[in-house]
Amino acid sequence: MTTARVGHRPPRSPAARSGAAGTAEEAEARALRRRRRLRSRLTALAFLAPLAVYLGAFYVYPLYRNLDLSLRDYTVRSFVAGDAPFSGWDNFRTVLDDPTFGPALRHTMLFTFVSIAFQYVLGLALAVFFNRHFRLAGTLRALFLIPWLLPLIVSASTWSWMFNSESGVINYALRLVGASPVDWLTSPNWALTSVVIANIWIGIPFNLVILYSGLQNIPAELYEAASLDGANAWQQFRRITFPLLRPVSAITLLLGLVYTLKVFDLIWIMTKGGPDDASSTLATWSYQLGFGSLLPKFGPGAAVGNILILIALVFGLLHIRVQRRQEA
Repeated sequence: MTTARVGHRPPRSPAARSGAAGTAEEAEARALRRRRRLRSRLTALAFLAPLAVYLGAFYVYPLYRNLDLSLRDYTVRSFVAGDAPFSGWDNFRTVLDDPTFGPALRHTMLFTFVSIAFQYVLGLALAVFFNRHFRLAGTLRALFLIPWLLPLIVSASTWSWMFNSESGVINYALRLVGASPVDWLTSPNWALTSVVIANIWIGIPFNLVILYSGLQNIPAELYEAASLDGANAWQQFRRITFPLLRPVSAITLLLGLVYTLKVFDLIWIMTKGGPDDASSTLATWSYQLGFGSLLPKFGPGAAVGNILILIALVFGLLHIRVQRRQEA
């Protein structure tokens, strides 16, 4: 009679040994894949870190500080000491009740919408014109970029000289044709018009470049087919060019709107918001409140800045909603 040994394990079959080895290899492969995914994520985070630092330092923190300024009663002493008392919405109420708010808001809307309307129409007309690829088209297109490339202080100073009531070239041209000179920058009736004209001139190249790039993506076969069907130039523009440019036009108008809402230096150099606040906008008023006097009003100035941000945000959200509807 044979007695079995206690604790003796029967030898594993070759299939069991290969199964165990396969399980170990699969576990090692899974661990290797996890390490690779971790390295990939760490690499991605390393590349994103500079952008995150930049956005935090130059966008998130300034927005936070601007919001904090608008919700506290800051003076010069408390601004330095950092112990301004919390005032809630008092700064916004002060701004909204100020008699300057209505005209500044109205001037901002007029300045913005008239500027972007003319910039878009003229930029689109020039883009269609240069899309014909005639001789010297590239050279002329480069010359139209000069207003965009010039520093804004140079452009504003040049327009200030051109609009000068006594020695400006525009009044000189008016005298040559027998018209009366105009007090472009010193008359309440003309100051806002003057800065709008200057801003239109500066913004046309941006619209030209973006819309011209959009025209390059429209297939030429569509125009050839339309010509064979007897469509004239206006019909081709209305049925082909303008509809296919809608996505590019939408982003062009949105960027133009956001940029024009915050235009400050052009207006400040040319008119300083005057005379009698005739060309004052929310941007120039915010600067005047915060830095334009010996007793700055940091809180109301920041509140005006936040109102500008809110207006830009509303139009941005409207753009996204309209774009989603068009895509649907």
